[in-house]
Amino acid sequence: MAYSDKVVDHYENPRNVGSFAKDDPQVGTGMVGAPACGDVMKLQIRVNDQGVIEDARFKTYGCGSAIASSSLVTEWVKGKTLDQALEIRNSQIAEELALPPVKIHCSILAEDAIKAAVSDYQQRHGLTAAQVQRSAEAQTA
Repeated sequence: MAYSDKVVDHYENPRNVGSFAKDDPQVGTGMVGAPACGDVMKLQIRVNDQGVIEDARFKTYGCGSAIASSSLVTEWVKGKTLDQALEIRNSQIAEELALPPVKIHCSILAEDAIKAAVSDYQQRHGLTAAQVQRSAEAQTA
């Protein structure tokens, strides 16, 4: 199976590898995958007081497509509100990386990791998605 240049680039030069402190109140963590069968993705986002993701980190155990998908989404979520990050779809990730059909599950994991990290952040702050959106709109008004 041939990988696209973007997959190879993100695999050989992954962006934003690492993690934030678990006790940082500005961090949301999403862990998805199945350790028993292979790919596991941990995505962390750091959200500023305006509700914008200012940084992201990942640790992924899996194939090159899983690592590339994780690396790509850490770049994509930076500068986005939580709601904007939730709009990222696995189909966009798969298209950007030109993933073959047998690797689409890697893009699904990445989308699920974003959702899980945002959900964790919201739960830690007692926020609903609507409250986060109103807060972001108030800050920019």
